[in-house]
Amino acid sequence: MEPSLLDSLTADPGLQRTAAEALERDGDRAPLALRKAGVDPALAAAALTLADLRRHARGKFGDLAERLYFTRAGLEQATRWPVARRRAARFAAAAHEVTDLCCGLGTEALAFAEAGLAVAAVDLSDATAAYARANAAATGLRVDVRVGDALEAPLAEAVFADPARRSGAGRRFDPADYSPPLDALLDRLAGARFAAVKLGPGIGHEWIPAGAEAEWVSVDRDVVEACLWLGDAAEVPRRASLLKAGEWHELTGSGEERAETGAVAEYLYEPDGAVIRAGLVAELARDLEAHTASERIAYLYGDRLTATPFARAWRVEEVWPLHPKKLKALLAERGIGRLTIKQRGTGLDPAALRRQLKLNGAGEATLVATRIGESHAALLCSEV
Repeated sequence: MEPSLLDSLTADPGLQRTAAEALERDGDRAPLALRKAGVDPALAAAALTLADLRRHARGKFGDLAERLYFTRAGLEQATRWPVARRRAARFAAAAHEVTDLCCGLGTEALAFAEAGLAVAAVDLSDATAAYARANAAATGLRVDVRVGDALEAPLAEAVFADPARRSGAGRRFDPADYSPPLDALLDRLAGARFAAVKLGPGIGHEWIPAGAEAEWVSVDRDVVEACLWLGDAAEVPRRASLLKAGEWHELTGSGEERAETGAVAEYLYEPDGAVIRAGLVAELARDLEAHTASERIAYLYGDRLTATPFARAWRVEEVWPLHPKKLKALLAERGIGRLTIKQRGTGLDPAALRRQLKLNGAGEATLVATRIGESHAALLCSEV
């Protein structure tokens, strides 16, 4: 969006409301409705784009989304508001001021300011910085937004960075391709007293610096990010943080332990993705008095059902060989017509298997295709 269009939008809350109402009421015909109302076509397009982005932003920001200004790329990288507020609280407990590098739309800076920190937000792009200023103004929170290079900007006693993981060509999966590159950013933060770097959840453990804390965060079973905590901010080697039904849960450990292996037991547990990515399956297994059935597979098995926010649980009803023809007959015998198929470690395509099974019946179950030792197996389960 051109800066002049952003200025026009921020100056006209009435147009923002009109665009949102037109989009809700008229859908694809909303541009025509605004043009008939005499709105300049370019400004109408900008207002409708903002309304559409705000609608999509509700999942991340709730009611706050209606007051914020977004770009599509900025919204995709923006931290979910509950996650940002939790991180800001951790900063506020250790510092009075923070530099927010690669601030983007400034939403993380808003969480820092809300937590009582003095915030200097830095972004390389003038256009992006304009959005950060607009969002600070819209919320009434004090954020000093500056244009500058994250690798050269002055740093406060605490530093947060969220390097760009998208370009015009799409997502950047190699941290060396981030903007700025992750290795250069980590070098820049090496002397910081208290610092954190937000990363994509697929980050490899080889990128974790010595002495850092690596945290993976999931929201309602969706792993949304990783975060490296540096300097005094590092409290434990690995952390899995889960937000479920509005409540936070944490599991910590070394990330280097391995769970014991054994036979399939009465209950199967599937650890949350944050637990798996953090390498904390062994710690969870110990808490559940459970074990794996294969060193390479993160499913856990135990004879006692233990309630935990860190895993889903199923009762194992039967264990079968993983042969489609045999499975088809066994499922038909039991009248199972609604089947959830899960797989880990077999390379099986659940959609292709479903076509082969030709399910028919009133029963419902879950079929887990996995490894037991070095063999493939199918576990008929019911969720508890």
